[in-house]
Amino acid sequence: MDLENFAPGSGRLDPRAALRSDARSFDLNGDWRFRLSPSANLPDDFADPGYDDSAWDSLPVPSHWQLHGHGSPAYTNVVYPFPVDPPHVPNENPTGDHRRTFDLPEGWTGGRLRFEGVESFARVWLNGHELGFSTGSRLPVEFDAGPWLVPGRNVLAVRVHQWSAASYLEDQDMWWLPGIFRDVSLTRSAADVFVHASYADGHGTLSFDGPGRLAIAELGIADLAPGTEITVDAEPWTAETPRLYEAVVTLPDESVRVRVGFRTISIEDGVLLANGRPLLFKGVNRHEFHPEHGRAVPYETMRADVLLMKRHNVNAVRTSHYPPHPDFLDLCDELGLWVIDECDLETHGFGEVGWRANPTDDPRWAEALLDRMRRTVERDKNHPSVIMWSLGNEAGVGRNLAVMADWTRQRDPSRPIHYEGDRSCADTDVYSRMYASHAEVEAIGQGVEEPLSDPELDARRRAMPFLQCEYAHAMGNGPGGLADYQELFERYPRLAGGFIWEWIDHGLAHPSFEYAYGGDYGEPVHDGNFVIDGLLFPDRTPSPGLLDLKKVFEPVRFEFAEQVVRVANHHGYRDLSHLGFVAVVEEEGVPVAEFPLDVPAAGGEVKLPDLPAGEGERWLTVRAVLAADQPWADAGHEVAWGQTRLSPESGESLASGVQEQARPASEAGGAGAVADSGSGATASSGSGAVAGLDFDPATGRLTRLFGIEVEGPRLDLWRAPIDNDTYGGLADRWRNLGLHRLTHRVDAIETGDGLTVRARVAPAATDLGLHVVYRWVATDGGLELTVDVEPDGDWTEPLPRLGVVMALPAAFGDVTWFGRGPGEAYPDTGMAARVGRWSATVEDLQTPYVYPQENGHRADVRWAELTSPSGGIRVTGDPVFGLTARRWTTAELEAARHRPDLKPGDRVHVNLDLAQHGVGTASCGPATLPQYELQARPVTFRLRFDPAGPSNV
Repeated sequence: MDLENFAPGSGRLDPRAALRSDARSFDLNGDWRFRLSPSANLPDDFADPGYDDSAWDSLPVPSHWQLHGHGSPAYTNVVYPFPVDPPHVPNENPTGDHRRTFDLPEGWTGGRLRFEGVESFARVWLNGHELGFSTGSRLPVEFDAGPWLVPGRNVLAVRVHQWSAASYLEDQDMWWLPGIFRDVSLTRSAADVFVHASYADGHGTLSFDGPGRLAIAELGIADLAPGTEITVDAEPWTAETPRLYEAVVTLPDESVRVRVGFRTISIEDGVLLANGRPLLFKGVNRHEFHPEHGRAVPYETMRADVLLMKRHNVNAVRTSHYPPHPDFLDLCDELGLWVIDECDLETHGFGEVGWRANPTDDPRWAEALLDRMRRTVERDKNHPSVIMWSLGNEAGVGRNLAVMADWTRQRDPSRPIHYEGDRSCADTDVYSRMYASHAEVEAIGQGVEEPLSDPELDARRRAMPFLQCEYAHAMGNGPGGLADYQELFERYPRLAGGFIWEWIDHGLAHPSFEYAYGGDYGEPVHDGNFVIDGLLFPDRTPSPGLLDLKKVFEPVRFEFAEQVVRVANHHGYRDLSHLGFVAVVEEEGVPVAEFPLDVPAAGGEVKLPDLPAGEGERWLTVRAVLAADQPWADAGHEVAWGQTRLSPESGESLASGVQEQARPASEAGGAGAVADSGSGATASSGSGAVAGLDFDPATGRLTRLFGIEVEGPRLDLWRAPIDNDTYGGLADRWRNLGLHRLTHRVDAIETGDGLTVRARVAPAATDLGLHVVYRWVATDGGLELTVDVEPDGDWTEPLPRLGVVMALPAAFGDVTWFGRGPGEAYPDTGMAARVGRWSATVEDLQTPYVYPQENGHRADVRWAELTSPSGGIRVTGDPVFGLTARRWTTAELEAARHRPDLKPGDRVHVNLDLAQHGVGTASCGPATLPQYELQARPVTFRLRFDPAGPSNV
């Protein structure tokens, strides 16, 4: 049967460009009649115009039927949810019959039925006549409707099968969601135009293929014939300066409009160039996704995505792993994003069976693969934003890749070809990898990577630019190591940057779980929360990872010296004239002065005015903001910022010219930071109270602090594992050590002028442990706590965290702190966190990861006040500490599987950390870099506690 046919379709018209035409068009979106059947063995009688569908349900088109109460979604990353036996599919094959009745406008003759996207196999009837079938879910298809249209009432019937032979080509790490999920129309347009617009040496070159005559009024072009090449005085198109010209191509039966951008993509000496200048991708991978609509993404949401990308300094998109809705590419043209346009192809599941019978290397599939590539190129060939074609993703290697690449080069030699799955790069123009470690990326940048066995292919690949088509897996809390990657990309010209995996969490809206992931619909085969791996939460709220990415991708950088700031322009294609620069001085996080900076368009050194003196810790922050409204953001939008500390440290004076930059957590209070050693407290009487605190004399545990009920503080090593800990295997190693179930043995309690508690903290079933000494001393109306930690045994694994944990009454729900914020920061993340004074409720301190895990750590905190309506506690670091505060324990956070599982208790649980282990990107990629690991070694850290006033948040 057709479902198990290698052929991509029948009865279809040749693919053509997506064009804006003045020809008549009829929108067939809206409410259709719908019936779902459990198998594909059905009669075709429903296609008869007289068929009675009154008992059927109503279903909106575009949509996925599973998101409207018909069946359930299923998620897999790699494996197929059916037996790998190509081209066969299961008998259990959900089949959706769709019917749409429409009245033909008066005077209408001829036309094409156009489907922008149907998953995965569609048979189409018009007025009872079968027009044909098509596969290639995320690609358009057209059928000639003219001979079968009738005046007045017409009936369109479409049968959609979830599974077909084509499903073997669409294993793209996403929800399996069948349906007519893109637009359907009847159009009189039949035009196909290919505009060629290049740019070099300060001018543009223009020609086009196709019938008709081309005009661009703005350039004085009135009647350009096909095949004629002319030189024009045009401005170039880049992602930073997306200059478009409106072209009109007039044909006998219609006129079409094409937005033309003049740009040239080339490769010279292993460097990727746009308009002759190096091109560095600061990119993201983008699946099409909406939590209510799946891949049926509304236009407003597409536009919101592009605006968010632009506002977070993203300059490029890889359309993983299929061509997006054509409107998305229009937005990329208009607002400015470089695009790698990927073919609708992935056969990843064949890797689970040793790539046996992989379609990429089976000549029976050659027509289907070429068909998909051809439809991709033909549809999107006029978009200036599309600067590279990708053959697909994770489809192994094989002869059919060459078929696709050879045709593409012949059809469009102006764009390089990308494909990651074949490391020999035999069919590509760029060398692309996924999740290469920092060390490997550096080796490739230096040109000293491991050679290929074939010297000719090796030499060819070494002459190619390198990009990471996926890196820094943005799953849960993370990704870490972003700044380290970016430094490499900018250091070596061969490195063309890369694309974060990925843009958005694919959490489907769910009445019980808030957002669902794999397994939440009872799927027997699934990949759990691996689909929750984006820089945006499902509701499109930016995650801390996206805020960090904005900072890492900043197109302006600041360096500070005495009385000057050096401003460096890191744009590739424009100067700084569109930006304004503002400086502010803060003391203890409170602004004391603000003034503009006059920065030259090319950047450079700017002298600072005399800055106000003060006694507290002072910081200078310089911000680059949009000077005027841009199409993607309003005036005042912050593009970049930098900070430097003004107040002297460690006896240094400002006259020395040595000033402290705002540092990542790894350098200031993060992993590896150790405070100076201190002396112990003196001992005297044996009462159960020291000024400001009450404790149990039998255990040494505090019961009250300044009259407030408390539990702890005591040593804490555990964190609720983040996705990178879990998928990277580190969490299992920690659990094997028993770090999640520590025992606390008190060896001695000494009282005198203070309280000293000596303890050993250790997990069961091992001889590893930590000797801990807590020393409390009352001073100046407050209390100082010194904690000495001495490892016992041979610790070979890093620690999750090192600090103390305590609990306060639930009323202590407001937090104000002076340190880095406003968001979370870990040793290898938190680039977006700047030093300041911040306030939040305990609820607002939580980062709402779809899959609950360690979150909300505020770094480099000088002091924090945790307050209630009746009073509070102030904690001061010596010099800094890390802070988290939650209404649930770490154990409760670890046990939760969805956000609603977390129920506020009757305590606020507060972690005061010396350090945490970095987060890395090991859910898919390298583990935490060595410099961000937290190793067990002797440390001492100090905290001071004082009473504080009531809440004022």
